Amino acid sequence: MDNYNTTIELKATAEKTYEAIAHQIPLWWSELFIGESAKMGDIFTVRFGDHIHKTIRIKEAIPHSRVIWSVEDSLIAIPELKNQTEWIGTTVVWEMEQKENSSLLQLTHVGLNPAVECYTICCGGWNQFIGSLKLFLETGTGAPYKN
Repeated sequence: MDNYNTTIELKATAEKTYEAIAHQIPLWWSELFIGESAKMGDIFTVRFGDHIHKTIRIKEAIPHSRVIWSVEDSLIAIPELKNQTEWIGTTVVWEMEQKENSSLLQLTHVGLNPAVECYTICCGGWNQFIGSLKLFLETGTGAPYKN
């Protein structure tokens, strides 16, 4: 099955992109952020209100190149989903590539595929927050979840 995957071009360096993913998650994903996300072994939790959260361990952090997250706990408590913990055990891979005047960012969510019940909802969520990350990197102001 195909995992969720998207690639975007950014008017930002791979270094700046890495910094946003490793150090500035509350500025583009969710302001409800607890923990550390900068180096291998760090653990953080992001919340989206009272009914959705994800706890993530940093599996790999190669500056300006790649970050890998392992989802250790997750709850998507919305009525449409029977299995509200589908993200547990999935892996999020961020890969950055510097170009001449821009960079490419590829996001692959290994385990988020069409067989997963939340696939459509979760792909929409990723698309929204990838847009927020792009906005943050290119304008200085993202559109993270706010409580």
